[in-house]
Amino acid sequence: MTINLEKPEFNEPKVWRTHHFKQAKQAGRKLTMLTAYDALTARILEAGGVDILLVGDSYGNVMLGFQGTLEVSLENMETATRAVAHAVKKPFVVADLPFGSYEGGAQQAFHSAVKLMKQGANAVKLEGGAARSEAVRLLTSSGIPVVGHLGFTPQSENALGGPRMQGRGEARQQVIDDALALQAAGVCLLVLELVPAPLAAEVTELLDIPVIGIGAGPETDGQVLVWSDMAGMTEWVPSFVHRFAELGTALQQATADYCEAVKNGSFPFSNNYRSE
Repeated sequence: MTINLEKPEFNEPKVWRTHHFKQAKQAGRKLTMLTAYDALTARILEAGGVDILLVGDSYGNVMLGFQGTLEVSLENMETATRAVAHAVKKPFVVADLPFGSYEGGAQQAFHSAVKLMKQGANAVKLEGGAARSEAVRLLTSSGIPVVGHLGFTPQSENALGGPRMQGRGEARQQVIDDALALQAAGVCLLVLELVPAPLAAEVTELLDIPVIGIGAGPETDGQVLVWSDMAGMTEWVPSFVHRFAELGTALQQATADYCEAVKNGSFPFSNNYRSE
């Protein structure tokens, strides 16, 4: 008996939907995810070919000047989600449920998720493992796709002692159990953040749904980064980030050139205005 181990062909969708994720995993096609918080950036990332846009609660520290994600409100997330969702066509838009909007139970999670879905989200993301199963089941049974998030969960930063590697030692099995529980509850994707690469590879192999890594090694089904980290918009980035450009430096230089041109009178240039 001959066993065919050839992976199925993956046909690129015109618009990403939940059923495409498992197809991509089965075909070995890696998924790309970046954060987005506004229409201008979302359109650029879409043109660059990103599959999934995450309207993350990192909106708070990246765009609003907050110290972290805990200050972000549901209203903040509604505004950002609407901007991103209305700007793009092909990417799958995932919106974070912010801290305090779902921890109270399944009904609270449902009411919060409805608000983000009404702004155009294709799915919501929440942090936590088996304890979130009831909420995930209610949301998915109500037609709301859910993305899970395990490992380092920024909304629990104070309890975890800061942005530290998770899933080491005895905690390894808990990550596996939580991942299986979330899959059983119905999540369509799982984000694994700051866990050892061998653990991320094991979870990826165990699950039927795609696992998206961030600081979790190369063996996951895809990767996610904060777009401003990826594009070099900040002076410091975490060690797991590769800066694919230095847009911050370029924008700073463009600003300096503009200011100098205005001050010395060379701008507006002759082709920027009419004499009659």
